[in-house]
Amino acid sequence: MALLLYRLGKFSARRHWWVISAWALIVVLVGGSALLFHGQTSNSFKIPGTETQQVADKLKADLPRSSGGSGSVVFASADGTPFTPAQKDAISAALKKAATVQDIRGVTDPFNTQATLDGAAGQIADGEAKLTAAQAKLDAGKPQLDAAAAQLTSAAQNLDASQRQLDQQKAAAAAAGSASTATQQFQLAAAQARIDVGRQQLAAGQSSYDQNKKTYDDGVAEVARQRSTLDLSKQQATASQAIRFVSANGQAAIAQIQFTGSIDGISPEVRTQVQAAVQQAAASGVRVYPSKEITQDVSEIFGTAEVLGIAVAAAVLILMLGTMVAAGLPLIMAIIGVAVGVGGGFALSGVVEMSSISPILALMLGLAVGIDYSLFIVNRHRQQLLAGMALEESVATATGTSGNAVLFAGLTVVIALSALTVSGLPFLGVMGVAAAATVAVAVIVALTLTPALLGLIGTKLISKSAWAKATPRHGKHVAVEDPSAETAKSGKGWGGFVTRHPVLTLVTAVVGLGIVALPAAGLRLALPDGGSEPVNSSAYQAYQLIGKNFGEGVNGPIIAVGSLPAGLSATDAQALELKVASELRTVPNVVAAVPAALSENRRTAVFQVVPTEGPASASTVQVIADLRAKGAQITKDTSVTLGLTGQTAANVDVSNKLGAALPLYLVVVVGLSLVLLLLVFRSLLVPILATAGFLLSLAAAFGGVVAVYQWGWLSAIFDVPNPGAVLSFLPIILIGVLFGLAMDYQVFIVSGMREAHVHGQSAKQAVRTGFSHAARVVVAAAIIMTSVFAGFIFSHLTMVRPLGFAMAFGVLLDAFVVRMTIIPAAMHLLGSSAWWLPRWLDRILPDVDVEGAKLEKSALGSNLASSPADTGPGATRGRTTIRTTGGATGDASADLVDVDGHS
Repeated sequence: MALLLYRLGKFSARRHWWVISAWALIVVLVGGSALLFHGQTSNSFKIPGTETQQVADKLKADLPRSSGGSGSVVFASADGTPFTPAQKDAISAALKKAATVQDIRGVTDPFNTQATLDGAAGQIADGEAKLTAAQAKLDAGKPQLDAAAAQLTSAAQNLDASQRQLDQQKAAAAAAGSASTATQQFQLAAAQARIDVGRQQLAAGQSSYDQNKKTYDDGVAEVARQRSTLDLSKQQATASQAIRFVSANGQAAIAQIQFTGSIDGISPEVRTQVQAAVQQAAASGVRVYPSKEITQDVSEIFGTAEVLGIAVAAAVLILMLGTMVAAGLPLIMAIIGVAVGVGGGFALSGVVEMSSISPILALMLGLAVGIDYSLFIVNRHRQQLLAGMALEESVATATGTSGNAVLFAGLTVVIALSALTVSGLPFLGVMGVAAAATVAVAVIVALTLTPALLGLIGTKLISKSAWAKATPRHGKHVAVEDPSAETAKSGKGWGGFVTRHPVLTLVTAVVGLGIVALPAAGLRLALPDGGSEPVNSSAYQAYQLIGKNFGEGVNGPIIAVGSLPAGLSATDAQALELKVASELRTVPNVVAAVPAALSENRRTAVFQVVPTEGPASASTVQVIADLRAKGAQITKDTSVTLGLTGQTAANVDVSNKLGAALPLYLVVVVGLSLVLLLLVFRSLLVPILATAGFLLSLAAAFGGVVAVYQWGWLSAIFDVPNPGAVLSFLPIILIGVLFGLAMDYQVFIVSGMREAHVHGQSAKQAVRTGFSHAARVVVAAAIIMTSVFAGFIFSHLTMVRPLGFAMAFGVLLDAFVVRMTIIPAAMHLLGSSAWWLPRWLDRILPDVDVEGAKLEKSALGSNLASSPADTGPGATRGRTTIRTTGGATGDASADLVDVDGHS
């Protein structure tokens, strides 16, 4: 591989205009594609197959009017007094204006809604009074009705008795036969006529009674119906009493704005129009604060803070390389790599759903590794020029040696990020692949465009003062002995101190990292909410005002969706809804549970559940679990099947899923680390040592994140206004990124130690030599990478801030404590044992030659660099190139000095 990269470097240096033109064309094509085909990124972190996603899909199908995303707008009195009628009218007018914006399904007027809620108590009281009066009237008429019934019964009995008596008389008269007189017959007929008249009168009385009884029964039924309706209204009022839309003091109001689609799919133009509409109310003297759901804009991925990080990196490059040209080259390489990598991601965002964090992660890594990878090659080339190597040969050799290490280091980062796909989380897989692709582009840029520009720039890379030191007299180029070589021999510097006191430094570093890692035991994961936004932002103010005036749980309501039995009447469905809501309110830390919507077929009901605390709090996470456990009992009691959805429940599910995927991913990365390092260093102990160091720095980075962002330590410095749970996908991303970067520094430091040992130095001296050769460039690279990541700590996107801190802190600890303290101390203590490898394993392992040692031997043996070249002012022809060592570290130390053209 080293020889192949050597040839690639030589080709790029010779045909630099071809390579530069090709990359210019690629940048134009990718940029054009990004502008033409880009889609919209979002903060939606969906996981197919989870309960929240399944319930959301059901809700969208059964009750589409309730499936869209929603946001809040908080209105607050500026002078601390209740809203005036004019202010109420202004707010209502602003909301009506907002309702006309495209993609808005509906707007809730807080004053009308609160008036309805407040009026419910009065309506219930009026209903109670009317029912009492109606019941009293019924009760008053009941005795008369009962008396009439008694009279009818008595009259019927009398008529029946008279009829029996008459029937007996008729029977007696019939028995007498002709003896019966006409007078008797007349009397019997008259008596029958009187009985018949009495029965007619009884029938009329019965009819009147039946009508009165029906009226009474209807009245009783109506009172019972109204009583049932009133009871349902009471239950509804009870369910709603904890929810307000206007604060009790009349100084704050909250309006709900529902969109037609997902909140993450709302375009920035619509968000801007909504904000402009509601801000019209500010003219009346009220303060207007749209919530995070409305104000979030993920269309910008680069801000002022990020530029400051790049500026620090540029300053480090200038100090290290000495010229603006040399310092600017790695920056340009990084920018081109990011332009192609991130631009390509944007070009695909129209067909691939991409979260907003994906291009930002790609940007962070692309900038950091892009600068570092080019720096390694540029620094190696610069040292070789100063050592007397011909320009073209130096570019090729730097690409074949340091470029070889860059290729391997980049490959580790790419593999670690691509392995995020094993998590089973689609958005995380896309995030990892996008970042991995950008890192891959950075590697290709470093191996092709960097050599091309080095060939074009020539000796302008080195300052006149540096050339003056290298050509002190007679115009003859004299290689300057690398100061690191003397440092290694004398045991001075940090490497010397560590190797003189290996036990002390090793124990101190490990204990120190262990102490820093202690807070990691309390790590709690969640997705960000409005409370994590900047203090002066509208989203943060809205979040705080809602919590203060309406309860923290209103910031993160939980949506429960119930499947009701078929065939229910409207009243039965409502009664069942309220019964379920009543059961939901029995769950600990639930403030309110309100029926919110019912489908037309009365099969799907939506409930809004308000927890006690905010969406990212530990108690709310427990509420989610308790609600799901309660759902089983509700199904048993009511035959209603419940499921949870909404942003709060989805965030909890995402966090749980990420937490479950973390151990598997860590095992994959650690296993990968051991295999790769075994190939590189052909040793059993070095990979174990490197991996143990990675785990230490990882745990310490987690500890720092928990201390700052969860516990609030140094919150004023890092602008953490509302400490809470850690970003749920931060740990798994940090593992992948920190692993790749840690292996970078491991390769650049330990490969120099291995090369020195292979060239004959004792194992302990090789530790000093390798460390001294690598220290300068690794320190610069670590500072650059830390600076780039640190620039994102104060990003305008608060979701990125803890990620930037974690990466910056992790790289800082890994580079300076693990790779530059623990590793050399442990390697010095192990001595020759560090390089032990069983013979059978040595035979089957391929030799990847990361240090490019074979290339250097081949170059020296065939005198590849013996051709004359002008490498700087006063350089002469006929000079033999000086062989350099330092492996992949990018530093060179002179082995031979050629003053008169002879070696």
